[in-house]
Amino acid sequence: MDYVIKLAFVLLIFIYSWFFQAQNQEWDIDRELLKHANNMAVHDAAQNMDESERAEGRLVIDRAAAEASFKETLKANLGLDDSLTPRAGSRLRYKVEVIDFEVIDESSGVTFPFLYEDSRYGIAKYIQGPSVIAVITTRHPVLIARVRSQEDIQVPAIQEYKYNK
Repeated sequence: MDYVIKLAFVLLIFIYSWFFQAQNQEWDIDRELLKHANNMAVHDAAQNMDESERAEGRLVIDRAAAEASFKETLKANLGLDDSLTPRAGSRLRYKVEVIDFEVIDESSGVTFPFLYEDSRYGIAKYIQGPSVIAVITTRHPVLIARVRSQEDIQVPAIQEYKYNK
């Protein structure tokens, strides 16, 4: 009887460890997917220059067009609908939220290089030129119910223009 109890205990520990490992792998896959999609989305957003400002020699990003382009690229690369909720067949299970979207350019009143810091998201970077900065998040995949809930997956991305000097 003692042997059966020990075996059952070891089996439970093994199964718990197996699910914990699977959950961590899901987190890694989802985070990598979000990171690549966010990088592509800020790249596409940074391409939306205000042509009238550009004609005068200033690099100014059209914020409305940049934000629309950003969301379109996110939707296309992550399989999301208009509310950023995963469609059928998407790798993600939970809604993606854009928790920060910033455009820093020559109309912002900063001089480049510029030290951009945001302690809320752990970002600190010297920006060499006009930039688009975005932070997206989604819920942590859950395979094992725990006492303390897992923190959301949060992914920052920055796309900047670098001046040729």
